[in-house]
This record gives sequence, C-alpha cells and structure tokens, in this order.
Amino acid sequence: MDDLDGFISVLPDRVARALVTTDRASELIEVVLDLGRPPEARFPDGFLELGQDEVTQAEIDAVVARVGHFGDDNRAGIERTLHRISVIRNRAGDPVGLTCRVGRAVFGSVRLIEDLVESGKSVLLLGRPGVGKTTMLREVARVLADDLDKRVVIVDTSNEIAGDGDVPHPAIGRARRLQVANTSLQHRVMIEAVENHTPEVIVIDEMGTELEALAARTIAERGVQLVATAHGNTLANLVSNPTLADLAGGTQTVTLGDIEARRRRTQKTVLERSHDPTFDVIVEIQERNQVGVIHDVATAVDRMLRGITVPIEIRTLQPDGTVESHTEENRELEDEFQTAGFDVEDVRRSRVPPRRSARTATPRRRDAHASVEPEQSSAAPVRVHPFGVPQSTIQMLIQETGAPVTVVKSAADADIFVTTKSHYSRRPTVIRKAERDGLPVYVLRRGTAEQVSHFLRRFKVEDHSHGANGNGANGDQPADPDMQEALDEAQLAVDQVMAGTRKIELSPRSSYVRRLQHGLAARNNLGSSSTGREPSRRVVIRRRAR
Repeated sequence: MDDLDGFISVLPDRVARALVTTDRASELIEVVLDLGRPPEARFPDGFLELGQDEVTQAEIDAVVARVGHFGDDNRAGIERTLHRISVIRNRAGDPVGLTCRVGRAVFGSVRLIEDLVESGKSVLLLGRPGVGKTTMLREVARVLADDLDKRVVIVDTSNEIAGDGDVPHPAIGRARRLQVANTSLQHRVMIEAVENHTPEVIVIDEMGTELEALAARTIAERGVQLVATAHGNTLANLVSNPTLADLAGGTQTVTLGDIEARRRRTQKTVLERSHDPTFDVIVEIQERNQVGVIHDVATAVDRMLRGITVPIEIRTLQPDGTVESHTEENRELEDEFQTAGFDVEDVRRSRVPPRRSARTATPRRRDAHASVEPEQSSAAPVRVHPFGVPQSTIQMLIQETGAPVTVVKSAADADIFVTTKSHYSRRPTVIRKAERDGLPVYVLRRGTAEQVSHFLRRFKVEDHSHGANGNGANGDQPADPDMQEALDEAQLAVDQVMAGTRKIELSPRSSYVRRLQHGLAARNNLGSSSTGREPSRRVVIRRRAR
C-alpha cells in the first residue's frame, strides 16, 4: 500500500527518473529538494544524490502546484495516499525547499503492543522523529476498529494518519477521521470528538501543546481510551518537558516536615507527582522493531522523582513474527540512591578515615584542598560545591567566619552540594546527577549573604563541638565517657533492630550526641527520630517502612 507511483508523479521529471533507476524505491524514506542544491534521496542506511544539477525555483514551484493546499503547519499531502510534503519558506513566504516523505501502511507493527491497546488502557507512544510512531499509531487504529469492533475516532492534525483528501486511506480500516483546519485548534477538535461522536477510543498524533495535554486529561477522565504519540525518547524526557509533563501526572514542589524528610533521608524540599497520569502505559519506541514498555506510569514517575530505578520491559519483534521480551532497569537512573541528611560528622566520616592510636597509625595522604596539616586540625575542611550561589560571597564569608570549609569547582570533588530553592525546583541535570551520586544537597531559601552565613555557621558550630566533645589528644576514644556510652548504646540498639526488634528508644542525650546517634542509624540504613522535650529529648531507632 505504498502507492509510490503517486509519490513519484509529483516530483520533477529528472528526479523521478533517477529514483526509478536506483532500484531502491521500496526502501525510500524521503526526497529532499533544496533550492541551489542537488536533489537527495534518503534511505535507512544513508542518502543518495539524484544527479549533479541544482534544484531550481521552477522545479520547486511545480511540485507545490501539483500537491495543492499547504496548511498553517506548512504540510500538504497527495490525495488518497499517506505521503507527506513539507515546505521550507523564506522570509517573504516563498517556497525554497521541500521534504517529500513516503508514507507506508506497515501491517504487523502493532504486534509489539497489541496486548496493551486491547486491554483498554490509554497508551502514549514516545520516540524520535522518523522512528515509526505514526505508522504504529495507524495500525493501532485499524486493529481497534476492525478486529475489536470499537468506535474509533482519529484526530488527524496534518492528515498524516489517514492521508490527504476527504476520503480516508484504507489503512485505518473502519475508524473515522476528524480533520483539523488549524493546528492551534487541535485541542478543540479533541473535545469535539468526545462530545459529538461517542467514541470508545480516540487516536491522536503528535501532541505538543499544553492545551492539548489538558484536553487529553479531560478525555481520559470521561472514560475514553486514548492512544497518542508525542516527541521525546523516554519517560524522563516527558517528565522534564514543562509543556507535556501533565500527561505523566505533572510535578510540584513539596516541603516535607522534619520527621518525613528524615524518614526519606532527603532534603525538605522535594518534587512529587501532582495528579494521576493521563496515560496508563508509556511505550518508548527505540527502533522500528523494538520498544520499551512502562506498564504503571504513576508508580514509575514516583520512583523517578525519588531517584529510584524504573524497570522497563524491552520487546523485540523477531523476523518470524514472534515477540521476545525481557525486563531491565531504566538506564536514565543508574542506581537507587537516598541522599543523606545534612550532618557535618557524617560528611567528614565518609571522607576521612577514623584516627588511630600512635601504635597503629599509618601515614595518611593529605587532602588536596586542605589548608591545615592533619596534625594541626582534628578534621579536614569540608569541600562545598555551590550552584546558583555566588562563589565570591561564599569565599568572603568563609574568611570572615573562619568556617572549616573550602570551595571546589566540581561536584565530583565535593562533600556537599549547595544551591538555592529556585534552582533546585527546576531540577537541572547537575542537581539530578549529584543526587544520583548520593551527594548531600543543601538548599538555601535564597543566595543572599545572610543565608550563606547561616549555612557556614553550622560548620563552625560542629567544628567547635567536635573540639569540645570529640576525639582526645591521642585519638583513641572520645574524651567524654558519656559520649562513648551513648554511641555504644546506639550501636547495641542498631544491632537489635537489624535482628528483628521493631524499635528501641535510647536514653536522653544532648543535641550533639543525638546527631551522632542519628548518623549511626542512617549508616546502617535504619530510620531514626527524636522525641520528648529537653532535657529528656532522646533518639528512637526503628526499621524503615517498606
């Protein structure tokens, strides 16, 4: 059902003759005609110049005249075929280039997702341009209408699904087609399809605006099955797209309470899903014969925003028509991570090994960023990487406060990543990568000197506390016997909880000692919280909720 004769007939004569002589017309993807350049035919494995003579304005005008009306999206078609002609115009609006794409009805492409569309769930197809989204969507419409006897309505924006002209192409079977006069009004036609034509399934190609995403959600809430396509390679691309994120449930910034933030081991400001996704299933078309399927979009988005890997089913269509599948972890998220709470002692302990007695001490390599010799300080400076916070402000305040902090240029060299609330809420790649790598991310309300000074004072306080209650001069054990007793009590509680005890409440301790006990629980992947009022405030260590 290629109808290549109709496609070739609109091309310039010399281009048509060159195509016929190539003997590769069956593999043709598109023909490109650009003013002042030789014509070019594109195939799956490359391109071929169709002669050495440059394309003239007269040849472009002749093709435009044969094709007919171009819409506001600069696309046109050949009546009763699936071929698409797209025009490039200059500033004056004159055509100076054409992309003539071959449209084919490929039967059997739906086998990869046939069980999904037959289940009645709404399915969104993602993939890069040219990977075969529209071809698969056309086949889905035919199967639903002919094989399952469902009332299917196609919202055909550019007449690419059912072809140009008033009579739809036979490739869509018994499905009905609504044409869209103006691309900016596609969302209205989508609602019109529901209100006027009682469909069971609506098929939409190339959703790309916020209004269309809102219309799709409205349709899904009315109980109509949706099958649609959108540009984007993966679910991660969709979630980070501010225009189309609503299709996957959208995102919103939420401020957690202290207890919940500690339980999750995250910052207090996090991203969460706003509402139920419009689509139940997302299909990532990786190649023409291979797709990735995410079955539960709501759970997948929740896991993604928490930084947890998302399992994806990979389906491959074999030459004999069978479908092979296996499940693998989403490569966009390498490993499950949980960002640790902001604790200076935890940061230092993860980087600097514990000091040993004089008998067992071994030479330790000096930190490249440290400005004080190890024997002159009980702890090396904490390395901070600022993002969206003026580095000059931090450097100036470090000198003023004397905080044991040094600024590094790379997040890979840092112990703590510091940014502002406005930057964190946008979730740029550098912040997502820092969280994936397990680097603690500290969020300031604003990047002002006051906020930065408050941030640095935490290090100063901890450093003084460390000096007062930390290691003794010989480095063998804490100088304060009560602290050692508190840590031994916490370690015993950790062992008992890991052995099966639900929770254990420790003895009342000072705020500094409680922070050490919280850190001990966190390093053993256990939950902890403080309860009671001073001077009876104490730590409770418990198993994490699953």
